[in-house]
Amino acid sequence: MKNRKQPLFKSFGYAFEGIWTGISKERNMKIHCLAVILVTAVGTFVGLTPMEWCICLLLFGMVISLELVNTAVEAVVDLVTEERKPLAKIAKDTAAGAVLFTAIMAVIIGGIIFIPHFIALL
Repeated sequence: MKNRKQPLFKSFGYAFEGIWTGISKERNMKIHCLAVILVTAVGTFVGLTPMEWCICLLLFGMVISLELVNTAVEAVVDLVTEERKPLAKIAKDTAAGAVLFTAIMAVIIGGIIFIPHFIALL
């Protein structure tokens, strides 16, 4: 018997459920979402160009997506073992490091985009 795939709308439902779970249960995801809201508000105020908005949207997507992947890695590691194991630590730490590295790059790029706008306001 052939395995039938779920209807597309169910796949989207599961994906949105995963996003909502990340937002509702993960402190760092809440921080990232707050940053998205603040950057969007400030970007609207200073009048970002369409290209600057595209860069910001890309960065929002990268940081939020990596945070979701980090959450998934942590959940799988916790599911597999409750013991402290070196490989489990490596998996969790490197996933968290990927989020941190991307967030730092996003802040640097944000500075490159926003500082000229702030200077122009002065």
